[in-house]
This record gives sequence, C-alpha cells and structure tokens, in this order.
Amino acid sequence: MIQSTAPDAKGLALGVGAYTLWGILPLYIHLLRDVPALQFLAHRVLWSLVLLAIVVVLFRRVPALIAAARGRTLLYLVGSAALIAVNWTVYIWAVQNDHVLEASLGYFINPLVNVALGIVLLGERLRRWQGVAIAIAAVGVLILVASGGGALWVSLTLAVTFSLYGLLRKIAAIDALGGLTVETLLLAPASLALLLFAAEGGDGAFGQSTHIDLLLIGAGVVTAAPLLMFAAAARRMPYATLGLLQYIAPTLQFAEAVLIFGEPMRPAHMVTFVLIWAGCALYAWDSLRSFRSQTTTPESAV
Repeated sequence: MIQSTAPDAKGLALGVGAYTLWGILPLYIHLLRDVPALQFLAHRVLWSLVLLAIVVVLFRRVPALIAAARGRTLLYLVGSAALIAVNWTVYIWAVQNDHVLEASLGYFINPLVNVALGIVLLGERLRRWQGVAIAIAAVGVLILVASGGGALWVSLTLAVTFSLYGLLRKIAAIDALGGLTVETLLLAPASLALLLFAAEGGDGAFGQSTHIDLLLIGAGVVTAAPLLMFAAAARRMPYATLGLLQYIAPTLQFAEAVLIFGEPMRPAHMVTFVLIWAGCALYAWDSLRSFRSQTTTPESAV
C-alpha cells in the first residue's frame, strides 16, 4: 500500500504563504531603508514580542512556556536568539545597501549547509546525491570567491547563522511558538535600551513620521506572521514537501534584486547561481525521492 504524501490544502497554503512573505520581505525593508539596521532590528523584536505575547495569552500557553524554557533548553534559546539577531541584522543591512542578490544566494545555500551540519555535528549519513549536490554548490561559491567575491560574506553569514539557528531549535525541547516567544523576550531588553539610547541622542527613527512609525510597528507582524504560518504548515504536511517550498523565498528575492532593485548581475554571479540552483535542484530531487521511498510499503495481503 502506498501512503499519501500530499499535504492538505490548508497546510500547503500556509507553507506557500509563509515562504512568499519571506520572499517579499525585501520590499518591506526597502521602504525603511533610511532607518538604521540596528534600530529596525530592535523594532522588529519589540513589536514581534507584543504580537507573540497576545497569541501566547489567548491560547493559554504561558504555563507550558515557563515550564519548557529552563535549564539546557533556555541555554539553547540564548544561543538561537543571538544567531537570529545576527541573521536579521545582516539581512536588513544587505537589503538597505543593495545586496539582495547576495542575500538570496545565502538562502539558496542554506539547505545545503543544513545537510553539512547534520553530517558533522549530528552524525547523520550523507546520501550519494546529497554529496554531489553539496560539491556542485561548493564549486559555485569558490568561483565567486575567486572572482573577488563581492559581498559573499553576506551570503555565507546568512546561510551559516540560519543553519546553526535551525540546529539549535531542532534540539531545543520547545515548540515553535514558545521558542520564538522566548527568543524575542531575551532580545527585548537590549532592543529597548538601543531605542531609548537613540531617542535620547536625537537619532531615533520612531516618532519622526506617522508613516515610518506604522511601518516599524508593522515589522512585528511581518516578522512573526510567516514564522507562525510555517509552524502551522509543518504540522499539516510532510516535512520533505515543506522543505521543497523553501526555494520560493530566495527565488522571489533574486527576482526582486534584478528586476526591481536593479542590482548588477556579473558573469561570476550568473555562473555561481547556476551551480547553486543545480545543487539545490539535485538536493530537492534526492529529498523527494528518499521521502517517497520511505513512505512506500509492500501491499498487504488480503
């Protein structure tokens, strides 16, 4: 008997929605390009915390959250909070300084870095085609390095920090909503201090324009909403299928970089992207093939 591997319609819609929102995030950040990256990050954290606090209280998750966020789990969340803060800061800076192309490259590389971390840190076995996919992607990165690299540090920082973030969240014994709430709570004091310091020095972006204020408040929604949608989708659909959807975000970012923001596409960029795309396509094919083989069992006798 072959078990169904198709996600339900709601799960698929939530997954596509989450990655689409992440994909168009540069358009939102670009509207706030005059706000310093660290201030933008601080507003992202604080307004996300407001939204998450409302959700946690409405769903009566406070006792479970307090019970889970202690000991080793809390230490893991301290690490994941630091990693996501670096990731968000670099991403915001990249969009504000016309490096969306390199940012999209980072998120194309990300799933391949996940595989490498799984092998090195978790002792997972490398399937043959996964190894080929990583090798192809590595050649692409090396070509960009040899050509001068541009802002390759942006790509590598985003890929590595998000992969390490995912690793810590994988081993932390807490659900997605609880983990995200604790992370934002941990980042909140420093975020609030930064904004108060900027306001006292006359450099605060908040309060200068109603338009900017509303966009900064909205940053909390555009941060938390796709994460909550992703968590809901993960419960409703095969994880391998959800993994294939992750290429929606960097594909949209790539298109925005070239077609909307007019970022230059050098020959080295094109060669690198072709190799990265080839590696990602091979990885996606191998993941889907492996998942289908695992969900296929011999037909039972009547």
